[in-house]
Amino acid sequence: MNIMIKEQNPEHEYRAALQSAALSYMQRHQAEHLGNDQQLFTRTVFHLQASLEVPDYLAETLTGLAYVDLRSSAGQQRLDLRNSSESVAVLFDQISGKSFAIPIELIFHQLFDASGRRRKVPFN
Repeated sequence: MNIMIKEQNPEHEYRAALQSAALSYMQRHQAEHLGNDQQLFTRTVFHLQASLEVPDYLAETLTGLAYVDLRSSAGQQRLDLRNSSESVAVLFDQISGKSFAIPIELIFHQLFDASGRRRKVPFN
């Protein structure tokens, strides 16, 4: 009978903890960098270097891995095509398990009608 003994690997645990720290930092600060992932990435690398004294090469590597985790978990909100119709869009949040039904008319009103009502300022 073969018994496998799980060995503790301190280096693996260290890297996993730092990657988790990078992911947590990115989750906390991603709203400050909407549309600018490079800035969030750079800021996370700097955080690991300055706060946790992680070497440059390792900080970049771990931030890259954390970024992949961040982006793969970001797609948890989805359009539920099965339950949506021509007149209602059903949005589903996998994390909370909640669904939201939004009338298409409301979406058009918020996106298109509201933008047409803006006062146009002439350019001088």
